[in-house]
Amino acid sequence: MSWLSPVFPTGAYAYSAALEQAVAEGNVTDAQSLQNWLTALLDAGPQWNDAVFFAAAWRAARDEATIAETAALARAMTGSAERHRETIDQGTGFLEAAANWFEEDELPPRGTPLCVAVGVACGRDGIALGDATQAFLHAFVANQLQVAIRLSVTGQRGAAKLLAELEPVIARVAKRAASSTLDDLGSSTVLADIAAMKHETLSSRLFLS
Repeated sequence: MSWLSPVFPTGAYAYSAALEQAVAEGNVTDAQSLQNWLTALLDAGPQWNDAVFFAAAWRAARDEATIAETAALARAMTGSAERHRETIDQGTGFLEAAANWFEEDELPPRGTPLCVAVGVACGRDGIALGDATQAFLHAFVANQLQVAIRLSVTGQRGAAKLLAELEPVIARVAKRAASSTLDDLGSSTVLADIAAMKHETLSSRLFLS
């Protein structure tokens, strides 16, 4: 709970994971379209891949060579410059803050993607994979809902309702990811990938991605 809380430098204060572009283009306009967007990302988008990488990192938490290979693949599978910066910057921020819970040099180096960094930390600390994966995905959804509030897609009451409705999706995806391997990587959310690319030139933006 501490590692995935707003206290850590991985929240929605800077990054929107292309949601800002989706709102600007009219692909996300209200609570229902936001729910559909987030469900797609979790089921078959970059967040599904992140969940797979998270599980792989959790299993390899004490295998430095495998962690490095997993991190390299996670970096390679970022579909845009902003998506790459987002996961690297957040991963580095997470590792710097999480170092307060670990011995020096126990965690992966700077430049490790967020999904791998959190997976390793949870694996090394003995947090159950299913619980850890659900918490990781829940944090992503909560951050997206904070972005949606700031973009006036929904208010706080609507965001709370959406969070409740998305919990079964989070649980389902986390369960599937917990038994996944790297062979299960792959996404089909083309609009989200394009939005992440187009956000690079969006004017008057609030978020870095």
